[in-house]
Order: sequence, then C-alpha cells, then structure tokens
Amino acid sequence: MTTAALQLDQLSKHFGERKAVDNLNLSIPSGCFYALLGHNGAGKTTTLRMIAGLTRPDYGHVRILGRDIVMEPEAAKRPLAFLPDEPQLYGKLRPLEYLEYVAGLWGIAADVAESRARELLEWTDLWDHRSEYSEGFSRGMQQKLALCGALIHEPRLLLLDEPLTGLDVGAARQVKDLLQKKVSEGCTVVLTTHILEVAEKLAEVIGVIANGKLIAEGSLAALRERVGRGDASLEDIFLHLHDEASS
Repeated sequence: MTTAALQLDQLSKHFGERKAVDNLNLSIPSGCFYALLGHNGAGKTTTLRMIAGLTRPDYGHVRILGRDIVMEPEAAKRPLAFLPDEPQLYGKLRPLEYLEYVAGLWGIAADVAESRARELLEWTDLWDHRSEYSEGFSRGMQQKLALCGALIHEPRLLLLDEPLTGLDVGAARQVKDLLQKKVSEGCTVVLTTHILEVAEKLAEVIGVIANGKLIAEGSLAALRERVGRGDASLEDIFLHLHDEASS
C-alpha cells in the first residue's frame, strides 16, 4: 500500500469553548493537488498550522509520508513547506541572500542552493530584482519570493494558505503554473483559497469544511454528482453544501 503524503486522523483543536477543528480525517496521496475550502473561521488555517507543527492538536494525529508530526517532528517536517497568507521575509536581505539563507537552514550545499535560487527567481521574474532589498518589494513580489523560499529545499508536501492574495493577474498565473509544474513532478500541494475559480481549475480533489468538520470531498465531477447538477460551478456547489450543512 502506498503511503499517503498527508494523513489526518480525528484531528481536533479547541480555542476556549469554540471547536476550530472537529475530528477531521483526511488522506491525500502523493502528487495530488488538493484544495481545502471553507468560509472564514471554518478551520482551514488552524488545520494547516497543525499539519505544519505550529499549533499542537488537542487530539488526533498528523502523519506526513507516514511520520507522526508529534512523535517524529524533525523527520516529519523535513519534506514539508508551509507558506502562510502573510509573507514572512527578512526585509534587509536581497532575494539571493534570503534564498541562500533558507537553503542553509535546510543544510543544502551552497552550489546547489545557488542553482535552485536562480531557477526559482527566473521562473517568478524576480531575477532582475536580485540586488534589491525585499523590504521595498510590492506585496505580490514578496509573496513570490516567499514561495521561492518554500520551494528551495524541494519539498514533497507544500501547504499554501491563500497564496494568491495580493497578486496581479500575471503574477497569479506564474504561481499557478509553478504549482502545477511541482505537482507534475510528484509534489503534493494542499491549498486554501477564497478564489473558487482557482480551485475549480487546478485541484484534483476538493475538500469543503464548515465549523471544523469535513462536509464534502471529491473531484469537481463527484461534487457535481452529489448536488445533482452536472453543470454546476464550484461556487454553486460550495453554497449548496453549506446550506445543506446548516439545515
């Protein structure tokens, strides 16, 4: 049996009296483009933070390529990259300096780091800005540089929380193309987004959560079959499922 890239078993998290994530079960195979959708407060970001090891679950397990994030944190996190919705950069570093610094944290040889950094910066049209400090970058440029930093160690599982926020049409297209390329190479991408057209176009599997619970999961075709409309847009499906869960 092939080991899942990501396995969540009864994952739960409370904040006071509120259940942010409620017995969430997911199994995502390697090389899958997975979109996790839900309204604000549905539990998407909390779920990603627990997968990344930044928030400890109250109950349940996270396994990355078979490694438990709590029991084997270092081994579990090594093939993982997490890009939050707010870019986290060092403003006084230039793009190459930033990527070489991140690569060093992962123990990547300097010559390999330099080659990968150049490839990523060229792909995202940041190479011509390599001598500029990132503190002067636009939000979109910062988001692309943060994505380069997430990809520098060639992760096998990539978590992206609203990665297209603040990007113009051209930059968003570059990021989508890059993510599709990584998936074609075997990387697993788990993405949250409020831009449903992105999930509709890119995701092989779509999960919808409400109040911390998974209320539906499947391909776009499977979700259309579930709501009984073969021509339904993902927006129509999303609203239908939430209405159904609320009734």
